[in-house]
Amino acid sequence: LIFPRLRFRFFGCVKLDCEISSGIPNARCVKIPEVKTSLETGASDQAEIMLDQILARYPALLHLREPIARAVEIICRCHRAGGQVLVCGNGGSAADAEHIVGELVKQFKLPRRISSEDQARLREALGEDASTHIAAHLQKGVRAISLVSQTSLTTAVANDTDATFIFAQQAYVYGKPGDVLMGLSTSGNSANVVKALQVGKAFGLSTLALTGANDCALDACSDVILKAPATETFEIQEFHLPIYHAICMMVEEKLFGAAGENA
Repeated sequence: LIFPRLRFRFFGCVKLDCEISSGIPNARCVKIPEVKTSLETGASDQAEIMLDQILARYPALLHLREPIARAVEIICRCHRAGGQVLVCGNGGSAADAEHIVGELVKQFKLPRRISSEDQARLREALGEDASTHIAAHLQKGVRAISLVSQTSLTTAVANDTDATFIFAQQAYVYGKPGDVLMGLSTSGNSANVVKALQVGKAFGLSTLALTGANDCALDACSDVILKAPATETFEIQEFHLPIYHAICMMVEEKLFGAAGENA
């Protein structure tokens, strides 16, 4: 038996070279599509290099390079204007909503030291020793709220009005023009997510959606739609993770990296 030989060029074309004995039936070789690198495209943005790295690992997501970049820009613009990101989904997508908020509100990969102005305010209020300890443990973050976490509120809406409005009610009350509403739905047709994005869009929120490959109701109410290249629920969820990791990583780099607020 001769085992497959793997040869990787991390940022460029990733190939699988195979030498397999005739004793293995139906064996075939796969060539993974080429990933354009930041060096090849002339880009110098560290965030784009991060995106290159993720697309090299998940080449099936190459078609999402542009929408991922647009989603990142929308979130960064929202943050710089003092806005917030609202995130919603059901089931596994609810867990993803919580995950996204966790990556945005606190450190993902980079240190996010608080500003010297905030450190000075802590010193004035608490004194040198206490403020030093607290400042060392606080981090800058993107204002983000998971709409799935509001248990008492969502059950009250479901009981008193209509369960399909559990996220729309929050989008209407919490959201303001310029904020971002992100909805996750593997089918793209979850009624409570669709209604939330419809309400958000009507009241001036930027709307982002993560769905599967099929045409869906979220297509009509999303400013940016990120379609995983799959139709089975679990496979869609497997692709959603690297998509939103890319978004969170790039947002962090642009806001808190060398060229961002920590510069």
